[in-house]
Order: sequence, then C-alpha cells, then structure tokens
Amino acid sequence: MNVKIEWKKLIVSLAAPLAVGGLSALITKDNMVMFELVKKPPLAPPGWLFPVAWTVLYILMGLASYWVWNSDAQRGVKKAGAAYYALSLVFNFAWPIIFFNLDKYLAAFIWLCLLWLFILLAAVQFRRADSRAGVAMLPYLLWVAFAGYLNLGIYLLN
Repeated sequence: MNVKIEWKKLIVSLAAPLAVGGLSALITKDNMVMFELVKKPPLAPPGWLFPVAWTVLYILMGLASYWVWNSDAQRGVKKAGAAYYALSLVFNFAWPIIFFNLDKYLAAFIWLCLLWLFILLAAVQFRRADSRAGVAMLPYLLWVAFAGYLNLGIYLLN
C-alpha cells in the first residue's frame, strides 16, 4: 500500500465522480421543484439533503478509485473494478435524467436497480484491490438502495 500521495491521480479520481454528478445536476437543475410536488413515501428526506449527501458520496467514490488505482492488486482486479465503477458512473449520470426530466419513474427504478448492481460489483472488486476502497463504496451502495426505496415509492404513489 502506497503512503505517498500522488496528487494528479487523486485530483483526477475526485474530479471524475464530481464532474459526473455536477453535469447531471446541471441537466436536471429544476428537479427539486418536481420532487417537492410529488407524493413521497415515509422517510423521504428534505430536498436540501440530496446535494450534500451526493457530494460526500462522490468524494468517497473518488477516494476509493484512487486507492484502487494506486494499489498493488492484480491488473485484472483493477480493470474489472474500473469497468464496473465506470458503468456505475454512467448509470448514475443518467438516472436523474430518466427520473426528473423524463418523469419515467418505473424505468428510473429499473435503471437504479442496475446502478445498484454495478456499484456492488465495483465495491467487491475494489475491496479485492484495497479494503479501504471497498468500505468507501458502502455508503454509495446504501444510499442508492435508499434512493430505490424513494423511487419505487414515488412511482407507486404518483
């Protein structure tokens, strides 16, 4: 395990998920207006919590990818983890567009289930490369499971 910080790798690792989230948020910028108007299931948090939670999650994801990138793990493990992680970023980017912009709640829920699967697969590979990386992905996995509950609840109630 490397102790020396490789700043360029760290910046790229942090910037990638933050850019994906930022661009998606820009495309769906009026989404919290719609979120406030729909019927929501119990335990739905206030709208201000989402950007805070996602920012923390993107930072954790970035750190996880940095630790994997710098790990001494086998190349195949790192490549598999990176592939699943990249798929999770693609699915993460598209979900709010499907949910908020297209108002396709059921399609968004199915999409979110696939996102959750890619996060799980990435977390497993990340853990094989660096145990810290696997742990850092767990909040992302849990938050997306909670988002699935909210998404399905909104579909059923609206």
